[in-house]
Amino acid sequence: MSHAEHQRAAQLLRDLEQANSQLLQSEKLASIGQLAAGVAHEINNPIGYVFSNLKTLADYVRDLLEIIDASDRVTSLEELQALKQRLDYGYIRDDVRALISESEEGIERVKSIITALKDFSHIDEEDFVAADLHRGLETTLSLVNNELKYKAEVIKEYGELPPVECLPSQINQVALNLLTNAVQAIDGRGRIVIRTGCDTERAWFEIEDTGHGIPAEHRERLFEPFFTTKPVGEGTGLGLALSSSIVQKHGGRIEMASEPGRGSRFRVWLPIHQPHDSAPEPDPR
Repeated sequence: MSHAEHQRAAQLLRDLEQANSQLLQSEKLASIGQLAAGVAHEINNPIGYVFSNLKTLADYVRDLLEIIDASDRVTSLEELQALKQRLDYGYIRDDVRALISESEEGIERVKSIITALKDFSHIDEEDFVAADLHRGLETTLSLVNNELKYKAEVIKEYGELPPVECLPSQINQVALNLLTNAVQAIDGRGRIVIRTGCDTERAWFEIEDTGHGIPAEHRERLFEPFFTTKPVGEGTGLGLALSSSIVQKHGGRIEMASEPGRGSRFRVWLPIHQPHDSAPEPDPR
């Protein structure tokens, strides 16, 4: 091969790497959009009833202020008591407590979602850190709860795990992709089991579903970019490619087992400790 041909081949390789990076970035943005829609729905529900409660509380405060102001002008206690009875003071007194308690619960739910979103993203993450994989799984579950709750019962079978050196936001992205695939594989309602465990050098987590499974002829191509078994318009075929890229850059691997008609199981193996001279690769997303 001539020098010019070497140069053309090197340039082609660089172009392909850039195109791959752009495609993975597109998949990342698509999953963020899907995640944002789910988070918006989860937040909208508690915000909705807190807003409704505030409107009711405003009416109660108006009535309570009328009772207080009346105490300065009534000529008898009986007249004040009649006003309290007309405004149903006893009911207001009890319902105010319930409305405040319910509203506090709603705000706490919103706070927990926001905390989970922050834990999920780790926007400023640059270095490998010793992370709690269980916390990452829980925050990811919290964010996809809107999709999960209508489709599957979630069963957690967590083992004992040490902290795992990783880029938590990227591992959360892998968990998000696998959970989303598990939900989409289930027709009607099913079950998703999340398990964790470890040996002396590696930790793992796996997601198993009771979905339609993966035909044998598709299994060798699952992690290829653009390969998807979903209908046109419902999948880019980049989710598992992205997940595989992230796990490989952590020095790990993904195992898959599936039986058509009975479900699939994806297990992610990660080294507990990264080599001391390792540095994070550029974000594959």
